[in-house]
Amino acid sequence: MNLLVNGEEHQLEVKNLTELIQYYKLEPQLVVVELNGVIIEREKWEETVLEENNEIELVHFVGGG
Repeated sequence: MNLLVNGEEHQLEVKNLTELIQYYKLEPQLVVVELNGVIIEREKWEETVLEENNEIELVHFVGGG
């Protein structure tokens, strides 16, 4: 399905936000997901079904010093 991820169009075969995070090999504890302008709580990623042309922003936090 076509998804807009961080402003770029991607053709991905993922069903929900958990699968999307796994696809990008991101550490779930360090990611915030916004779906169509709404931040989705981590506990709801598994049940949040993705649909064609969803707009997703993935914000990955990186520590440093």
